Formats: sequence, structure tokens, C-alpha cells
Amino acid sequence: MPDLRPATLAEIHSAARRLQGLALRTPLVRLNVENAAARIYLKMENLQAIGSFKIRPAGSTILNIPTEQLAQGVYTASSGNMAQGVAYAARQLGIPATVFLPENAAAIKVAALQRLGADIKFLPDAEWWHLINQHGQADFPGSFIHPVASQDVLAGNGTIGLEIFEDLPDVDTVLVPFGGGGLSCGIASAFRELNPQVKVIACESAHCAPLSAAIAADEPVQLPCPGSFISGIGIGRVLDEMWPLTRNLIHGTAVVGVDDIANTIRVLLERHRVLAEGAGAASVAAALAGQGGSGNVVCVISGGNLDNKYLLDVLAGRTPGTQ
Repeated sequence: MPDLRPATLAEIHSAARRLQGLALRTPLVRLNVENAAARIYLKMENLQAIGSFKIRPAGSTILNIPTEQLAQGVYTASSGNMAQGVAYAARQLGIPATVFLPENAAAIKVAALQRLGADIKFLPDAEWWHLINQHGQADFPGSFIHPVASQDVLAGNGTIGLEIFEDLPDVDTVLVPFGGGGLSCGIASAFRELNPQVKVIACESAHCAPLSAAIAADEPVQLPCPGSFISGIGIGRVLDEMWPLTRNLIHGTAVVGVDDIANTIRVLLERHRVLAEGAGAASVAAALAGQGGSGNVVCVISGGNLDNKYLLDVLAGRTPGTQ
């Protein structure tokens, strides 16, 4: 288990250089809504080539592996978006990629991985989770790319914070969807040096909010998390190796309802023609509920990979999974 620390600004700048030509510098756009409690901006990571910010941590990590080691290939365990990041970067480099997915992985993410040429393997949830906790398996060929807990992952995610600061130096709060904690801790690492007065708030769904539970208990706890259209956040437990870092870097949590997330997906489509997946819309739902406070509030739309069956429900005014 790695001993993680905040990414330094030098490491984040180095990751930004590695990512040139692989990851987009995504736009920061003012949200078009009336009577909001703050000036809300959207950091649109859903516009990345894979529809998710995960190209940043995947690329940052893979491009920092020695060339001779890379020839053996790479593999990861992910609910879908990190798998796409790894597969996309591997295809660009011409190396093999294997992705281990949970059995309930979103169909749109599986289809994208097939297009990217990844070798896909499905695991029961317990085995998939074990692979993440163990940081790979010793007898599997290639380099394991952890979806959350590594210094190169944190540095890659920190490039988002760097871009936000460059585009909006007077930002007050950044709302970030919380899955494993790599995104929020990477962004918080950047602001720790750029402007420590900026609050980084982790956003969770009410159907499963492991960070809020961990903060209340002062230690990670396992939650029963029912299935939902919201993938990428709500994984049931804060990773042990991420807990000290998260506790020290994150300024608090914002928990939003499943219905609010579905409504926010529809608002983003109607006002901006922007498609956000459930996790990606959680930050905007929190801002619209006033949980980001006042001033300049940036919402990271972490991804836009929403299954079509769920999209149809949202467009019809329904929360996916309800009648």
C-alpha cells in the first residue's frame, strides 16, 4: 500500500507537460441559470476524448513508466472511466491494455472499451474490489495502473486545479465529485500551493456517501450501497490509503439527492447542450442547492458517459430506476 502525500506543484506541472497532445485543456463556462446562490462555472471534463477526466491520471501515470517496462502492457481495475483512460493512452502508445470491470459496469463504457481495443475481463464485485485494494496481482503481466491511489494519478488530476486557477484566479470554491478521492485530492493538492484559501468540497450522492460517513466516524466505514444510475461515485468505502490524504486536503462534503442529480443532468442538457453522467452532475447539483456557498464556484463535470437508457428517462422527466 503506497504512502501517499499531496502532489506538489512541480509534479503537477510535470504531469501537464506529459499530457500535452493527449488530454484537452477543457473550457470553464459560466452556468446559465437564474437566481443562483453563486456565480457557478462548469469545468467540462466530459469533453475529453473518452468523455471523462480519467485520461489525465491514466496518461500521467502511463507516460511516466520507463519505455522498456511499457512494452509489457498495462492493466487496471475500474468501473469504466479509468479503464477508458488507460485503454485510450495505451492505444496511442501501441501497447496492450487489459481492463478488469465489475459485472455491473455501464454498457456505454463497455462499448467504448471494445472500440478502444482493450482486453476486457469482468469480475464479481468482491474480487474486483480486492484487485484495487491489492494494487494489482503479482502474477499478471504488465504495469498496474491504480484508478485512484498513486502520486502520478494525483498529479494528473491536479492539472485540472491548475487550469481552473489560470482561468479563474479569484475562484472561491471547487465542487468535485467524490469516487475514490483521487480527483478531489489531486485538485486540492494544486490549490494547497496555488491558493490555500480556496475550498475544495467533495460531492456525494445520498444513495451512498462513504466520505461523509468516514468523517462522522473519523475512520473509513463500509456502507451498503444500492444500485443506481450514478456510477463513478458511491463505491461504499473510502480506501484506507486515501483516507489520511482526503481528511487533510478536503474542506468538507456536499451530499445531494438522486432526484436532484437527475434534474441537474436535464438542466445541463437544456441550458448548455452538455451531457453529464450522474457523478459528473453531482457537483452542479450541489452548487444549485447552495452547498458551494457564494462567490465564484467551479463545478467539475467529471464525465459524460451516461447510458442511453438512463438518458431517455432523464429527458422524460424521470429519475432512472423509478417508475
